[in-house]
Amino acid sequence: MSSNVRTARIARTARTTRTALAASVAALTLLAVSGCGPDNDQADGPGNAAGPNATAAPIKLPSADELKNWKFDDWDKWAQQNVITPAVQGFWDLQKIMQAQPAKPLAPAAPSVQPSRTAQPSATASKAGRPSTAAPSAAPQPVSDDGGEDPRPSPITPKAVPHPYSKYQVNGKIFFEDGDKSYVCSGTVVSDPAHPGKSNLVWTASHCLHSGKGGKFHTNITFAPAFNSSGAASNGKSTTQTLAEPFGEWGVVDAVTSPQWPGEADAERGGAWSQYDFGIMRVANPSAGGKSLEETVGGSVPVWFNAPRDQLSAVSNYGYPAAPPFDGAELNHCDGGRPVRTSSDATRPSMLTIGCRMTAGDSGGAWYAAKDGRNYLVSDTSIGGEDNTWEAGPYLDDVAAHAFDYFTKKK
Repeated sequence: MSSNVRTARIARTARTTRTALAASVAALTLLAVSGCGPDNDQADGPGNAAGPNATAAPIKLPSADELKNWKFDDWDKWAQQNVITPAVQGFWDLQKIMQAQPAKPLAPAAPSVQPSRTAQPSATASKAGRPSTAAPSAAPQPVSDDGGEDPRPSPITPKAVPHPYSKYQVNGKIFFEDGDKSYVCSGTVVSDPAHPGKSNLVWTASHCLHSGKGGKFHTNITFAPAFNSSGAASNGKSTTQTLAEPFGEWGVVDAVTSPQWPGEADAERGGAWSQYDFGIMRVANPSAGGKSLEETVGGSVPVWFNAPRDQLSAVSNYGYPAAPPFDGAELNHCDGGRPVRTSSDATRPSMLTIGCRMTAGDSGGAWYAAKDGRNYLVSDTSIGGEDNTWEAGPYLDDVAAHAFDYFTKKK
């Protein structure tokens, strides 16, 4: 499988000094963080000797089987090898968010391990536009978690969520910087079992937090829930920051990803690491001492780990696609039905895959499935075909469940 990561790359624009909501944001993956305000320098401490934007120290990458047996202390030791960089207060402005343009990505890489296949999938190339070698076909019903791969599903045309997003305020837009470029992703407010009804947790993709093997942590990571819910920024209209971001900008103060991402990932290309491309962030209210994110937006979504694949009969994904023909202003969704399997490594859980014509920028957006009469998050957008006919997200197995459990319990 050769596929492209779904982050929309956008050219950096000039920073505008303005008075804005305070946001404590960070670039990180799997880290233990001390509380720092947006204008404070990061104090020296364990695991921080290299300073801001440092690359994680070399470590032995655990196997998938080892990860499934990791305890709290194992996750904590991993976390202490990472650092964060507090964001500049008022870093993001609406002009920078809305006027940036996608940049050309690198060519995709071949799979690191030949997957077990039940049928030959269509080949994929870079987002620059090289066509696939086979048309998408109707997919069989997936029957196991054996690391296999099915034919690509038929493409589905996305639908824009009607304004206002009264029932979808848990979905939002993520902004961050990687090097000298700015990027966008999508994210979702998820329930925190350690703080019922008062969650400050956001689910997204690993590649929305970290640039992968040998790379650095992203900086100025910020979450804007229900971005453009009013439609004030639709169709290129000029509007205010307040109207475009009804709940303000929530800066990241802590985060966790799978160890596979910083240990082996090429963030420009899909591969075996994409099968663990999930990330969880903790954010802070821009008004110190204010309500939690969940209280502010009016809800959160529980996460369904190890969801039986035969119960995932009606999956929908949500996000803010930003590459043409989209402009990043609208929350869109694809009702994908039953997901099929995509795999680069048969020893890891096959990814969930649905037909969807959304484009880059919807990375990290939630995949929903119904359980007991309510929606649960079962994946996040990770990769997609160069022809924008399908998208895939990680299957959230024990590794994701243990990472989430650690993250909700850590101080």
